[in-house]
Amino acid sequence: MDDMKKQFEFLLELDKEKFIKRHTYRSDGESFENDAEHAWHMAVMAIVLSQYSNEKLDMLKVLTMILFHDVVEIDAGDTYAYDEEAGKTQAQREAAAAEKLYGLLPAWQGKGLKCLFEEFEACKTPEARFARALDNIQPLMLNAATDGRSWAENGVDVSKVLKRNEKTGLGSEALWKYAYENFIEPNVRKGHLTDNEGLMYNKE
Repeated sequence: MDDMKKQFEFLLELDKEKFIKRHTYRSDGESFENDAEHAWHMAVMAIVLSQYSNEKLDMLKVLTMILFHDVVEIDAGDTYAYDEEAGKTQAQREAAAAEKLYGLLPAWQGKGLKCLFEEFEACKTPEARFARALDNIQPLMLNAATDGRSWAENGVDVSKVLKRNEKTGLGSEALWKYAYENFIEPNVRKGHLTDNEGLMYNKE
C-alpha cells in the first residue's frame, strides 16, 4: 500500500503538466498548447508514423519516453527552444527536477523512469532518436499550421530552426525530409521565418 500511495501522489503531481504552457500555438493559432497536450500528440504521432523510423524500435519504450519526457517541466518550466539564455541552465534545472519528481515514486519505479528521461536526453538509442525526432517535428507541424505565428512573433531565423533539428534525421530521415519540405521551406518563402544568413534561397 505504501507503493500505491506514492504512485498516486506522483500521478496527482503529473496533473500539473496540464498547466505548463509551451511556446507553440495549437493549430487554431489562438492559444498555446500545454505539456500534456504535447505529450499526447507525440504519442499518437509515434504510433501513426513508426514505420518511418530509421531503426527497429521497442514501441513501448518509445511511448513511455514520450509520455514522461516533459514531466520535469512541472518544476523546471518550459524552456523555449530558441531562448539561448534560458537554454544555458536548462539541463541543470531539468536534472534537479527529475531527481525530485521521479523521487516521489517507489525507488524501483522512479529510478527506471528517470533513466528513460536521461536516455531521451542523451539521444543515443534508436528509441531516443525517434522520440527526439518527433519532439522536434511536432512543433514544426503546428508552426506551419499557424503560418509560422510563433516564429514570426519571436523573430526566429531559419538558421536556428535548422540548428535545433541537426539530429532529427537520425531518428527518421523520411520524416525530417517531409518536415523540411512542407513545414520549413514554405515558411521561409512566405517570410514567416527569416533567412538572414541566406542558407536556403531568396523568398518569393
